[in-house]
Amino acid sequence: IDVKKITWKRCVDMNDRQLRNIVDGLGGRMQGVPREDGFDITVASEIMAVLCLSSGILDLKERLGRMVVGYTYDGRPVTAHDLKAEGAMAALLKDALKPNLVQTLEGTPAFIHGGPFANIAHGCNSVMATRLAMRLADYAVTEAGFGADLGAEKFLDIKCRLAGLKPSAVVVVATVRALKNHGGVPKAELNNEDLEALERGLPNLLQHVDNIKNVYGLPCVVAVNAFPTDTAAELKLVEERCRELGVNAALSEVWAKGGAGGTALAEEVLRLCEEPCDFRFAYDAEDTIENKIDAIARKIYRADGAVLTPAAKKQLAELEALGFGRLPVCMAKTQYSFSDDPALLGAPRGFTITVRNLKVSAGAGFLVALTGDIMTMPGLPKVPAAEKIDVDEDGKITGLF
Repeated sequence: IDVKKITWKRCVDMNDRQLRNIVDGLGGRMQGVPREDGFDITVASEIMAVLCLSSGILDLKERLGRMVVGYTYDGRPVTAHDLKAEGAMAALLKDALKPNLVQTLEGTPAFIHGGPFANIAHGCNSVMATRLAMRLADYAVTEAGFGADLGAEKFLDIKCRLAGLKPSAVVVVATVRALKNHGGVPKAELNNEDLEALERGLPNLLQHVDNIKNVYGLPCVVAVNAFPTDTAAELKLVEERCRELGVNAALSEVWAKGGAGGTALAEEVLRLCEEPCDFRFAYDAEDTIENKIDAIARKIYRADGAVLTPAAKKQLAELEALGFGRLPVCMAKTQYSFSDDPALLGAPRGFTITVRNLKVSAGAGFLVALTGDIMTMPGLPKVPAAEKIDVDEDGKITGLF
């Protein structure tokens, strides 16, 4: 193993930018080999993706064994199977592979299983939980995190492709507050009615809806997640703009009213499930890596294309030569914008997506393209939450929420 080409990172569930890039193995021969290393947050680990895409114990072991952890001096991939590690890893994950059954406050069963973030990973719960829900209920609803340009794209192009799933309908969740923010309103002023800002921000929602309908060929409803500060005029404007695209908007008040607040949305979902659909993927997995990345950039983000850095082009050529070129692509991108610039809000045009790094997740069965400044190990915010936490002489803690 070439110690300069060990690609497997350590994992920890903690925001710490200091651990993104480290040097370890110091202290002499008995302490390992000095080398550059680093940490990912657990949700970005390929093991999380493997857990979520496995269909059972044997499939889990096979996927774990295929994971590439480094390369030899002559460029051949070194896998977990080469290290005889998949059995021990599968033993650790044996019980974690079982979906967790919980319930809502109203007694509706739900599986909470798996947690890859959609901005840095594939953003879907486990295939096992989804299939189990489909066997046990007339309708199964699953979530694909962050914006539809990330969560929905990866659910449809990666999870559905690899698991053979065909969704019947899609719910795109939106809030008036978020749309006004996309229209240029600062977060501190989102409680005020502002129809002009809402009009400016609506193209963001409409692009998500258009992608679902016209790129993927699926029926769609917009769920407007209600806030007390929403006005009737704002809600009416969202409904009108969605209807112009041939999509209904349903007000979701489940936070305040429980299941009764989601009746209208549920009825629309049931109606859409009976409609015919022409589900298709955004790209052909047999296409080249570059063309698949370009297809996502152009069709989903509405960019003018994707630009690969020289380092990414070299990685692309190596991955193609190693036989990984026909895998689907998982884009690691900011969730705040259709572009790779978090400050570019709304539905921007006239931009390109910069891919700075390409790596293979052979066990999960996809390639990861890191775009812009996205990090797989987050840091603390500008003002750490710890600064607001305190404890008094009676032991009462304040500032946690």
